[in-house]
Amino acid sequence: MVNIGVLALQGAVREHVTSIEACGANAVLVKRAEDLNGIDGLILPGGESTTMRRLIDLYGMMEPLRVFANEGHPMFGTCAGLILLAKSLVNYDQSHLGVMDVTVERNSFGRQVDSFEANLTIHGVAEDFPAVFIRAPHITEVGFNTEVLCEHNGRIVMAQQGQFLGCSFHPELTDDHRITAYFVNLVENHMKQKVKT
Repeated sequence: MVNIGVLALQGAVREHVTSIEACGANAVLVKRAEDLNGIDGLILPGGESTTMRRLIDLYGMMEPLRVFANEGHPMFGTCAGLILLAKSLVNYDQSHLGVMDVTVERNSFGRQVDSFEANLTIHGVAEDFPAVFIRAPHITEVGFNTEVLCEHNGRIVMAQQGQFLGCSFHPELTDDHRITAYFVNLVENHMKQKVKT
């Protein structure tokens, strides 16, 4: 059984834990740098990216998270988590973790009152995924090695670069666990490759 961590500083943590467990994996709450030890992959949940960054800095987790990423561990960012992963942000001079080769624009689908749901076709995952968008960002550019998995109304809302996965919406706020299962499978395959090498 793989151990999937959820960065548990702020945001939709409990919902991700439920989804991970529904996929047959073990969920681990990550609140301190030492909690990264022993997990096989990490989910950065939706929430408020500015607050999450402040808490990451407060608990001294920025460098340990970068090390975790640079060691090749799979990471999945949803909504605010995507913002944390992105290499660059529109209208911002600095990124956060900056480990995924995408450019992201914050709040590009509007404010909280503009939240909506849409059925999405996600390459390799689902043809009818019920996505929940809340103050959602979108991906404006992807790097050469980054695959676009989904677009909505001409905007990129999900992409993958190797072991990094990011989406604009909140898969954890539905009862559909196919995206979480996709990430769990990504982690399992990564672990098999490590064993081979």
